[in-house]
Amino acid sequence: MLLGGLLGKATGLVGWVDQRLSIMDAWNNHLAQYWTPKNFNVWYFFGSLALLVLVNQILTGIWLTMSYEPSAEGAFASVEYIMRDVEMGWLIRYMHSTGASAFFVVVYLHMLRGIMYGSYQKPRELIWIFGMTIYLLLMAEAFMGYLLPWGQMSYWGAQVIVSLFSAIPIIGADLAQWVRGDYLISGITLNRFFALHVIALPLVIAGLVVLHILALHEVGSNNPDGIDIKDNKDENGKPLDGIAFHPYYTVKDIAGVAVFLFVFSIVIFFFPEMGGYFIEHANFEPANPLKTPEHIAPVWYFTPFYAMLRAITFPMFGLDAKFWGVVVMGAAIAILFVLPWLDRSPVRSIRYKGNLSKIMLVLFAIAFVVLGVLGALPSTPVRTALAQAGTAIYFLFFLAMPWYTRWESTKPVPARVTK
Repeated sequence: MLLGGLLGKATGLVGWVDQRLSIMDAWNNHLAQYWTPKNFNVWYFFGSLALLVLVNQILTGIWLTMSYEPSAEGAFASVEYIMRDVEMGWLIRYMHSTGASAFFVVVYLHMLRGIMYGSYQKPRELIWIFGMTIYLLLMAEAFMGYLLPWGQMSYWGAQVIVSLFSAIPIIGADLAQWVRGDYLISGITLNRFFALHVIALPLVIAGLVVLHILALHEVGSNNPDGIDIKDNKDENGKPLDGIAFHPYYTVKDIAGVAVFLFVFSIVIFFFPEMGGYFIEHANFEPANPLKTPEHIAPVWYFTPFYAMLRAITFPMFGLDAKFWGVVVMGAAIAILFVLPWLDRSPVRSIRYKGNLSKIMLVLFAIAFVVLGVLGALPSTPVRTALAQAGTAIYFLFFLAMPWYTRWESTKPVPARVTK
């Protein structure tokens, strides 16, 4: 009786709130009655995993902020204090640093899936733009967080990246000084990066994630076949090839989360530095403005674009190579935003596109990985030549897309989704 009474009260309370906030409508629209294609595969784990890692970064970031001191004098010592003296501080710090790399792993795979299956094509252009904006802000968030430990590589990496603004003609020097807040990377820079990393950018990213999901649920999810399941409905308006997101895909995502957490835990407990790629060895030394590291390189998730920057070694039109390197690096990110309008293929999925699209996608993926490796290594003439070739392939994938996607022969797309 007591349990029944409690359940009755709970139901009554839910009903009372629902009349004023429509909780059940939101539940049905976005979970219980959100119809998703029944042929999702392993590539569709990475969106939910990205959300999981975002929550991890926010929660561990809050705990780290409690013991972190955002000053040039105390930042490095406060990180050491967290690692040595705060109870479980080492675990929270490694969860955050490993989570940053895990974030980019799942985001890159999520983006690759979108490119493979044409998830950017009409009517999902806005979803793609929101996603690319999130990616751009993640890069800014990661860069600003990279400075906070105030280690040797953090300091000099930030010095190099911020100095790139000075390559812009006329306004460059003033712009770089404005970003730093000083003539060199200093405590003022650290403080403003801390504020942006902890407060401003996470709020914007969280808002964009909500918009990304709302836009997705408005037009419906894509699938490996690139077919709109809304085109085939039964007499009740339910898509014939759709199943409810909850409980089917929530259970599926839980299985993906379990595998991810298993791998994530192995990295945290056994390889938190990942050989210097997640946490550089130089960052175990405090920042020293008078001592330049032998080789300055950004974290691995920035290295493809850093390799493109270094690949430009020649001046053009009276402007030096550094400026054109910055232009190429910026263009490499900007071109992702216009991808929905570059693809002229009558089909969405790589399953039904022609051989040219498949070859170009494979070359693009290989070039991106090679550029990532080259960006982490010291520059040599051979590596520079390879980086130039990789940069050319990267841009060729996008700039030639309006032609090879239009001219190639495609396979017939089935009327209903397949496995």
